[in-house]
Amino acid sequence: MGEAGLEARSAAGGALGTRASSSEAIDARASTGGALEERAAEVLGGIEARGTLRRMRVLAGAQGPRMVVEGREVLLFAGSNYLDLAHHPEVAEAAARAARDFGCAAGGSRLINGNLNLHERLEEELAEFVGTESALVFATGYMANVGAIPALVGRGDVVVSDALNHASIIDGCRLSQADVRVVPHGDVDAMDAALGECTATHRRVLLAVDGVYSMDGDVAPVAACAELAARHGAMLLLDDAHGTGTLGPSGRGAAELCGVEDGIDVRMGTLGKSLGSFGAFVAGSARLRELLVNAARSFIFSCALAPPQVEAARAALRLVVREPWRRERLQANAARLRARLAAAGVSTAPSTTHIVPVVIGENRRTMAVCEALLERGFYAQGIRHPSVPEGTARLRITPMATHRDDEIDALADAIVAELA
Repeated sequence: MGEAGLEARSAAGGALGTRASSSEAIDARASTGGALEERAAEVLGGIEARGTLRRMRVLAGAQGPRMVVEGREVLLFAGSNYLDLAHHPEVAEAAARAARDFGCAAGGSRLINGNLNLHERLEEELAEFVGTESALVFATGYMANVGAIPALVGRGDVVVSDALNHASIIDGCRLSQADVRVVPHGDVDAMDAALGECTATHRRVLLAVDGVYSMDGDVAPVAACAELAARHGAMLLLDDAHGTGTLGPSGRGAAELCGVEDGIDVRMGTLGKSLGSFGAFVAGSARLRELLVNAARSFIFSCALAPPQVEAARAALRLVVREPWRRERLQANAARLRARLAAAGVSTAPSTTHIVPVVIGENRRTMAVCEALLERGFYAQGIRHPSVPEGTARLRITPMATHRDDEIDALADAIVAELA
């Protein structure tokens, strides 16, 4: 066969090979699509069978005591804008001014080109506010925990973790590859025993607790935790996402409320709840900050907070300091709600804060009550497993500082009527 014949056969073979490869690729894509559909059917089918399939409601308007939920104006008792600062004129203007002056993005990670002087100022102000040497801001509270915990512990170490800790702590523990010892919720004796055993068998020990438990509204025994950590030579991490700005005489959170000034190695707080902006921070020693800058992957490999978010948080922090009436009114509203429900025989235990649970138990009934309240003009979200343990589905009610007494009373009366 001449060269021309060989070239023709080669070309034909190449074309056939190309067609075969394309066909295999299509088959592979079809197989992948089938696998995705199979996985979705398996997971979503199981969730639906348990009565826990979720959907996102559509809200309209500025975050505040009243919002439009799926076309209906209602009183909002389902948010984390506890102090009603998200749409405060000073906060909104600070964000708008930052957008005009600095743009809408930091433009990169903090370790490359995104470390603006605005970030440094915010961190200095946060550290001063909570009473620590330094602070470092993260994109979210979730990213703060999944970044900080693996930076603090690893293989050969152990985390002693409260059974009701937030999912971000749980996932941070998983990513760290440290051993995990889960102790019953709020059980100081169990913490003591676990710390004693773990310090004898592991290189480093981290005790991790929430400041305010987000589904129950109770406060961690922070003073006892600090004492235990010091006695056993363990580090203490306090996730105070819901306590920052809302608890304590100065709004410094659960630690201040419990009279603890020292002994907390790592404090996490958020900027997107009481501070009405977006983001989070970890506060502690200068050495902790240096460690996180160099070892917290969720910090290293993320864009920096945008200037409008930074300046909004700074403005809100000034308001937290200047206007203590907001947290005082918030706690008064929560106390009024708990008292009115208790008078009608509805328990909100173990809440002592602005997160007020009403445990109903069964998933479908909980969501039916939630929908009925929405019809009455109140948005109090129903919460189901896995956000709470099986069989403890509940209404999670979060009043704001700017709700009126009559609005609190009307909500309580509506809940009592729906549970009757």
